Amino acid sequence: MTTSTDAPPLLVLLPGMDGTGRLFQRFDAAMRARTAITTQAIAFPAAPLDYAALETFVRERLPQERPYVLLAESFSGPLGAALRADPPAGMRALILCCSFVRNPRPMLAPLRHLLGLVPFGAMPGIALRQTLLAPFATPALQAELAAALALVPPAVLRQRLRAVIETDATRLFARGSLPVLYLRARHDRLVPPTNAMQILRLAPGAQLVDIAAPHMLLQAAPEAASVAVADFVDRLSAAQTFS
Repeated sequence: MTTSTDAPPLLVLLPGMDGTGRLFQRFDAAMRARTAITTQAIAFPAAPLDYAALETFVRERLPQERPYVLLAESFSGPLGAALRADPPAGMRALILCCSFVRNPRPMLAPLRHLLGLVPFGAMPGIALRQTLLAPFATPALQAELAAALALVPPAVLRQRLRAVIETDATRLFARGSLPVLYLRARHDRLVPPTNAMQILRLAPGAQLVDIAAPHMLLQAAPEAASVAVADFVDRLSAAQTFS
């Protein structure tokens, strides 16, 4: 049986707002092609849960017998912040990908009571493409995004957007001490580039890697993302963080 001392490093993936984990396929393939690092995605239940309930859900599913690095994509940033503040025994570091620890668009806060009017089930594809994929959209990426979102009830997407608008996990995040890597997309139209500066202020010593990509960085630039993640994990391994 493989033990934690001789197993390759493990990367645990928390998904964006779709919560399905299906959109990690390109990144997972790039990681397998480049490194010995293995990945494990945790999909969220298709239920309208807040961040506190999702944290409980995730903690119950994290690896128990081997160390790992946690990668929180977009929506999952506040979950990563909570786990960094009170890390499980195996957690060695946190990677935030195009993510945040508090509402990245504060001007939307006054509109949270109007979310019931947003037609999530009928959102125009062009709006999603422009926000999440432009200017790197391809028919294949668009189809993958549409297929993932089709699995999520509108009420769940509405609750997750409400959670983003209301979240502020800055104090939790700053309380943590685990190493942090932030992957920033140069063409992100959802999370402002200045958001990364807040992360660096809250986590002294955090590393920043800029990648030419849209908000869906892991999907549009999986090879570049795999290089940055592998380098980060390899440095942790060299420092015996995984022992």
